[in-house]
Amino acid sequence: MTLKSLLLAPAVALARAARPFAGLARLWAFARLRASLRTHVPDSVVVLGAPEIHGTANIVLGEELYLYCDLYLETQDHGRIEIGRGTVISRGVHIVSFGSIRIGEGTMIGEYASIRDANHAFLADGPLRDADHTAEPIWIGNNVWIGRGVTILSGARIGDRAVIGANAVVTRDVAPGAIVAGVPARPIISRRAA
Repeated sequence: MTLKSLLLAPAVALARAARPFAGLARLWAFARLRASLRTHVPDSVVVLGAPEIHGTANIVLGEELYLYCDLYLETQDHGRIEIGRGTVISRGVHIVSFGSIRIGEGTMIGEYASIRDANHAFLADGPLRDADHTAEPIWIGNNVWIGRGVTILSGARIGDRAVIGANAVVTRDVAPGAIVAGVPARPIISRRAA
């Protein structure tokens, strides 16, 4: 009998005994999120793991959100992040705003997506890390499906019911109902926006 098999039975028993306390972990994650923000967090928001919050914490959350683990949310300068009702944000998503990012209702954002409304400016002399940022608002409509690993860059507007294919890089506007993919993202098919 291996050491693993000797330890497995008690470990499984402990894991089963801890199941009733899983709700407490979600409650603790919710409390940590609420304590981190300057704005109200509705009770209907489900938080599976407390997001990492940086900067000014100017973040507005809608009702009935579903937030997975390992989220990174950052607002700097006058940056603001607004997330609409019923949105699902999967594990590992990064959202960084120096200006304004608005995510509409019912949107689904896949794992490890990155949404950033700012870029570094270049200095004639000196290191890039000391340069200012230039920001352009990002607007994401309602019922948008953003695939795994997508990057959305400053100034992009994504229309209602659009679909962004996995690992696409969105550098410009996406029409309502469009399905885009690639680097940079280009339309591959269009469906009627309802």
